[in-house]
Amino acid sequence: MMIDKIMKNMLSGIDDTYDQSEGSFFYDVLKPIAIELVKAYEQQEKILDQGFVETATGIFLDKKVAEQGLKRKAPIKATTIVHIDGEKGAEVRVGMRVSSDIVDFIVKENVTIGESGQVKVLVECEEIGSIGNIGAGKIKKFPTSLSGFSSVTNLEPITNGYDGESDEALRQRYFDKVRTPATSGNKHHYRNWAKEVPRVEDARVFPAQKVIQQGGVCSVTKGNGTVEVVIIAEGMKAAEDSLINEVKTYINEKRPIGAIVKVQSAQEIETYVKVKLKINKVNCKQEQVITNIEENIKKYLKDTAYLEGYISYAKIGSAILQAEGVVDYTNLQVYVDENLIDLQKGVYDIGEKQVAVLRKEGGVVWNKS
Repeated sequence: MMIDKIMKNMLSGIDDTYDQSEGSFFYDVLKPIAIELVKAYEQQEKILDQGFVETATGIFLDKKVAEQGLKRKAPIKATTIVHIDGEKGAEVRVGMRVSSDIVDFIVKENVTIGESGQVKVLVECEEIGSIGNIGAGKIKKFPTSLSGFSSVTNLEPITNGYDGESDEALRQRYFDKVRTPATSGNKHHYRNWAKEVPRVEDARVFPAQKVIQQGGVCSVTKGNGTVEVVIIAEGMKAAEDSLINEVKTYINEKRPIGAIVKVQSAQEIETYVKVKLKINKVNCKQEQVITNIEENIKKYLKDTAYLEGYISYAKIGSAILQAEGVVDYTNLQVYVDENLIDLQKGVYDIGEKQVAVLRKEGGVVWNKS
C-alpha cells in the first residue's frame, strides 16, 4: 500500500538508535503526515485526469473542448401551447401557473378569453430540462383556484425540454471534430453544425438529390452545391418539425454562400420482440424484468445497431440474456418494421437514413406458449 511505502521512506531517515515500531513516538508523529500525503497524491492523480479530454469531467471538460471551439449544449426548459377554457373577458396573465401531476408551467403571454370561451397560450416549464417532457393531456389543472377559468390542457405531447449535453456526448463531439477535420463546408462540417444544435444526437450528410424534368421525362441526379442533412433527435429517435427547422436555420447561418441545404429527420423503424422467458422469480418481478430487457435492447439499438447498419438477432438475444432477472430464454422472434428476422440470415439491414427504435408499447412481448 502507498501509505506503508511512505512510512517506510520517512522512518528510514530516523537514526536506528531510536524506536521506530508501531506505537513509538516517531511512528505516531509520522503516521498522520503519511495519511495526508496519500490524500495529496490521490488528489494529484484526479487533477492530472482533468487535463485530458478522455478523463476530464464537468467544467474541466468544458475548458478542454473550448480549445477546439466547442461549447457544451445548454439545458432548455420545455415549452408548449395549452388551451384554456373560461368565461368571456377572463384575463390570462404572464406568470400564471398551470400544472401537470409532476411539474408546473408558467404562462408567457397576456391573453383575454373571447366569445369562443377558449384561448391558446404559450407556457414554459418551471423547471429546466426533460422533466417538462410529458404526454398530451397531462397539463390539466390550475395549482391555485382562479376565478373565470374552468379547464386547461395540452393537446400535443411535449418533447422540447432538454437536460443539456452530457460529458459523454460532449466528449464524443470533440473526438468527432478532431478526427474528422471539417473544412470549407465539407460533409464533416455539416455534421458538426447539426450536432451543435440542442436535442440533436447525431446526423448524417449526403449529396442532396434533385429532380430534373426534361422532355416529359423525370430523372434524379445529385445537384452541385446541394447537401442533405439527416438528423436524429436525442434518444436516437425521429426529429419533430420544430427541431428540423431549428437545425436548418442554424446551418444556413454557417454554410458557404450558394450551398442549398435540405434537412430532414431519419425515419423510425419500429422493432419489437416476442420471447419465452425463464426468470429469477425470487428476486425479480415480471414487470421489472421486462423493463430491464427493454432498456438493454434500447441501448443496443442506440450504441451498436445504428453504427453497424443492421439489427442482429444474436445481439438482441444477448441483450435479453444480460438483463437482470433473466435466467434463460427460448422461442425468440425479432420483428423489424413488422418483418420477422430470417434466422438463416440473422440480421435485418437498416438504411442510412433510418434509425431503429423499440416499439413504445409492447416492445418486449412475453410469449408464454
